[in-house]
Amino acid sequence: MNSRAIVVSKIGGPEVLEFANVVVPSPGPGEVLVRHRAIGLNFVEIYFRSGVYPAPSMPFTPGSEAAGVVEEIGLGVTDLKPGDRVAYAGGPMGAYSEARVIPARFLVRLPDSIDEETAAAAMLKGMTTHALIFSVYAVNPDDTILVQAAAGGVGLILCQWAKHLGATVIGAVGSDDKARIARANGCDHTIVYTREDIPARVKEITGGAMVPVVYDSVGQSTFMKSLDCLRPRGLMVAYGQASGIVPPFSVNILSAKGSLYLTRPTLQTYTAKREELLERANALFAVLASGAVKCEVQRRFALRDAAEAHRALGERNTTGSSVLMP
Repeated sequence: MNSRAIVVSKIGGPEVLEFANVVVPSPGPGEVLVRHRAIGLNFVEIYFRSGVYPAPSMPFTPGSEAAGVVEEIGLGVTDLKPGDRVAYAGGPMGAYSEARVIPARFLVRLPDSIDEETAAAAMLKGMTTHALIFSVYAVNPDDTILVQAAAGGVGLILCQWAKHLGATVIGAVGSDDKARIARANGCDHTIVYTREDIPARVKEITGGAMVPVVYDSVGQSTFMKSLDCLRPRGLMVAYGQASGIVPPFSVNILSAKGSLYLTRPTLQTYTAKREELLERANALFAVLASGAVKCEVQRRFALRDAAEAHRALGERNTTGSSVLMP
């Protein structure tokens, strides 16, 4: 079947994202052909495009999150059928496409309460949030937590969900506009890091106690400041590096700052088992359906305009979730 997709033939800037004709094969055993209706836009795709993370092959089609409709199933697929609405956030790359074949084990059937745009915008960010606040660190009602990039895609979901659990949420953001967005999405306190000292403000907010956990997707520019916000034996959760990779440092820093813990989680590890994937997806769908957490699509880009989307995302000119539309 002929289709169109974004193809990357060399590492580089947004300009290497080419909109090209491709051939989509029929699904093999255990595989499903999905026609996309919306595609998630995530910072991790910038890492692969620019070479921060090694590409699986060359050329390749980026993207690991989308939602759409099953068109054809391969041998051995018994729990899905043509016409089913499905979504995924994981598995082989290739989501930046009008249609693609993907192993059925990565697909989750969408409930009637969740539309495809919301699913494409929320699957990766929402399941990441579920892993971060339930498994990486179990957020409790009496916790005060710090979220870097609180107005970002994961940040907004994380702040809302943690607030729903009863936690007090401090959000660090880069502007007053983003602070307003963060406060409207679960943040009890905001810190505008371009003019405020993050550790000093956390100390003030917590009465000197500091926080048990920091969720940091910014990386290089915030890493040490995040460590300084932790109480003794606190956990630093470094789950992204939007500002650059954290340079090597002496592990003795962790002991000097209070016997701190450090983890670098990825969603792939926390959804490796099919039952864990379904648990996180269903928990996300439930909290979205209840209205306790909202994931509104803030920007829509045509798939052919993926380069424009990457520029906006890379320059941190987006808030919340954005999607590519086939």
